[in-house]
Amino acid sequence: MDDRVGHGGPRVPEQRRPGPSAEPAALRFDVLGPVRARRGEEQLATGSPQQRALLSALLLREGRTATAAELIDALWGEEPPSQALAAVRTYASRLRKVLDPGVLVSESGGYAVRGLGEGALDLTVAQEWAAQAEKARGAGDLTLARDVLNRALGLWDGETLAGVPGPYAEAQRVRLEEWRLGLLESRLDMDLEQGCHAEAVSELTALTAAYPLRERFRELLMLALYRGGRQAEALAVYADTRRLLAEELGVDPRAGLRELQRRILQADPELAEPSAPAAEPAAAAVRPAQLPANVPDFTGRSSSVKELSEVLAGATEGGAGTGGGRVMAVSALAGIGGVGKTTLAVHVAHRARPAFPDGQLYVDLQGAGARAADPETVLGSFLRALGTADSAIPDSLEDRAALYRSVLDGRRVLVLLDNAKDAAQVRPLLPGTEGCAALVTSRVRMVDLAGAHLVDLDVMSPDEAIALFTRIVGEERVASERKAALDVVAACGFLPLAIRIAASRLAARRTWTVSVLAAKLADERRRLDELQAGDLAVKATFELGYGALEPAQARAFRLLGLADGPDISLTAAAAVLDLPAEDTEDILESLVDTSLLESAAPGRYRFHDLVRLYARACAERDEWPPAERDAALSRLLDFYLSTAAGVYAIERPGDRTVVHLEPTSYRGLSFGERTEALDWLFAEAQCLLACARQQQTGSGLRRAVDLLWAAKDLAESGANAKQYERAALALRDLARNCGDRRTEGRARTALSNVHLAAGRYPEADEEAACAIGLATEAADPTPISWASTDRGIIALNQGRYEEAERLLTTARDGYRADGNRPGEASALCNLAQLYQRIDRTDTAVSLARQGVEIFEQLGLTLRLANGRYSLGVALTRAGHLREGLEQLTDALTIFGNNRQRLWEGTTQFRIAQLHLAAHRPARAAQHAEQSLAIGVIGGDLIRGSVLNTLGKSLHALGQSDRSRACWQEALVLLERSGAPEAAEVRRLLAPLDAA
Repeated sequence: MDDRVGHGGPRVPEQRRPGPSAEPAALRFDVLGPVRARRGEEQLATGSPQQRALLSALLLREGRTATAAELIDALWGEEPPSQALAAVRTYASRLRKVLDPGVLVSESGGYAVRGLGEGALDLTVAQEWAAQAEKARGAGDLTLARDVLNRALGLWDGETLAGVPGPYAEAQRVRLEEWRLGLLESRLDMDLEQGCHAEAVSELTALTAAYPLRERFRELLMLALYRGGRQAEALAVYADTRRLLAEELGVDPRAGLRELQRRILQADPELAEPSAPAAEPAAAAVRPAQLPANVPDFTGRSSSVKELSEVLAGATEGGAGTGGGRVMAVSALAGIGGVGKTTLAVHVAHRARPAFPDGQLYVDLQGAGARAADPETVLGSFLRALGTADSAIPDSLEDRAALYRSVLDGRRVLVLLDNAKDAAQVRPLLPGTEGCAALVTSRVRMVDLAGAHLVDLDVMSPDEAIALFTRIVGEERVASERKAALDVVAACGFLPLAIRIAASRLAARRTWTVSVLAAKLADERRRLDELQAGDLAVKATFELGYGALEPAQARAFRLLGLADGPDISLTAAAAVLDLPAEDTEDILESLVDTSLLESAAPGRYRFHDLVRLYARACAERDEWPPAERDAALSRLLDFYLSTAAGVYAIERPGDRTVVHLEPTSYRGLSFGERTEALDWLFAEAQCLLACARQQQTGSGLRRAVDLLWAAKDLAESGANAKQYERAALALRDLARNCGDRRTEGRARTALSNVHLAAGRYPEADEEAACAIGLATEAADPTPISWASTDRGIIALNQGRYEEAERLLTTARDGYRADGNRPGEASALCNLAQLYQRIDRTDTAVSLARQGVEIFEQLGLTLRLANGRYSLGVALTRAGHLREGLEQLTDALTIFGNNRQRLWEGTTQFRIAQLHLAAHRPARAAQHAEQSLAIGVIGGDLIRGSVLNTLGKSLHALGQSDRSRACWQEALVLLERSGAPEAAEVRRLLAPLDAA
């Protein structure tokens, strides 16, 4: 047996490398689909079906000679034609002329294929990859195993030996198809082991429809549904399977399937986790190494280092007979800002690295700031660092935390959670498995963090403080002024951060003596509140560093501290300072050198949260004239608004919304192409929205609301919807309190758009109605068109068709009056969706075509996707299914290229409806599952519609129990949303409930 062939795989001929005289373009053969022969890129003529049958029989003979009798039997079976032998010889002669010399040889009255190059047959390649996957899986490397197995499965191009006649070909088709399905089951099993449940449900739904009697697919589908929180559907799959087997074969489900049903009914906790560890081997595993650099001059803290190291050792020391860690260790360091919590934690973590060979994770939770990091965001980052694909990361905090713990199971990973706000923020981020450990730093003492070893970190001892000061300044300068050095560290309150900043400033100024520094610190006016305990102590330390800055540095320090947001880009900082980017970079890098600013990444800068507070205090105290503070933030707002408007214009050529935005005085960035523009918008999302929220009155407030308009892609993508909504709410309330009716109307329009995307129809309708009233009063027509569109879509989805027609027509007329052709095209597409709902399908198709034509004329991309989506839906309703599928597929591609994830999911739903109309329920179910996995625009209402479509597809496939589970969930969602579709679902459920 060929030792390259994986266990259980079929055998193929031996294949040798061509000799030195071989032609550069080697022969290649395909049997995993239509039988084909190629020389390089040239496809060779393999002749009639019988001739291809002869070729395939020889290719699959394992290098042995096939006699003439064997070939006749392979091609014709028990009833060969009278001239069968002559026909075989003719086929062989023709093939020999097509193939390279010496490939098809005559031997002992028969024929053989010889001298093929390595990998010349697709089946050989598939076997070798399958063997590699099996080996990788055995070694625990599931990521590699899945990748290689997917490559092997990707070699199939439809039915094996497609169109090849004869009993031999038929037998090989059955054998190879069984092997393919086995490989597919193996890969799906690994998908579930690595937590890819949502993606697996879609594929398994299609497979169970295509292979209804294959119980392993049913078992995997039940497990995937259960792990995805869909217990009722999982049990319904079993009921459908039991009924089908009884009807078709007269048997019960096999024992494994029955056992899985029992465990699901009992909510067996082990089912929620992968059946085997998903950890990869140490040699090839994803091993995050995220710890910040260790401080080279770390000093003192010996007792704390020993204490924490002992706790970490508890997670790595194996007890008798264990062979692994005994506990999941958690240590929480608490203390005032600047006391050195992070420095100590990083130092201890580096010392412990050898005990955690599977990696170290780190995150700054920003707990001391106004906007602490969201645990779900942190978990997403951690899962990516641990090798989890974006598509496999679930949406909810609970699901992410569960997957995180599963991924860490069996690994030894150290997690450093820095600057935590409270225990609630930390709990979802703890590994939860033995052998792992967590270090937490926080300003608060986490007495409510169960099982944590608490460490209260105090200031340094005098000896430790002097040692740290000396290591930075130098022994020679300190030795002669020992008393002055003691005065310095005492004035710093023995706070490590204060000592480090003071020593760094002294080290940078060779003309100063230690006594000069001590005298400066002795001045109460310079030390603010005489270095009291708590945050004021840190503030006094910052005063020392700030006082040593050059004027340009000090100005930059003050003004940059005014900006909200997690960090700031170089170009945005240049706007704040009103300086060229090159000069700005020089100043910012000098501030990094003084430790008053951090470089988060190339071209991005951030303050420590306490330093930011101090910088703002300096701005309040020192910036003159005071109006410069407002001017700096105004320039930043202008920069964001101008740049975002440019992105909007690139995305929507011809859209006149940008013409109606507030004018700006400071220029933004320009982009040569749309991908670069989108990259900027999504990279700056948090900073941009934070800047908008800072505005309070007047022109700043108006520009902030217009910034939300220009950045509406952030809301529609789903990626930044929560932050966008918070900004819109804050600005709406500010505008209302200021009595600015025009700005309030625009803010309500932005807020309506967010609510609509999330499916919160009552809130969206209320905001849009108020926006129309306010905009009418303020003679501001643009929000009227926007808000009328939102209200029209809501009325459409709730079955109020006359009202929807009135509102959408108002929107269309408003866009036309403004000369806003993209807006008009969008309105036409929305009207098309209305008319297809009321069975005016010809009108619907005509209007959607008009919209698409406008988008194409303007060269739009993302908006063209919306147009093709509407046209595809209308064509589906009109029965033009082939063209409808083309339009929807094009829309899906464009949405994907533009990062509009929720629109991708919504388009998958429409494709599912189309396949259902075309009586292709298996494909409909697959696309509906993909829609559920991705998410949709429109929240509960559209999700309910997706579940209704999935239920219809499953019912058509004979899976009545699972379809009932889908319809029951759909009914809850649709009734909650007030959708007329709920009545249809009730009708569908009635006969099932009565049975």
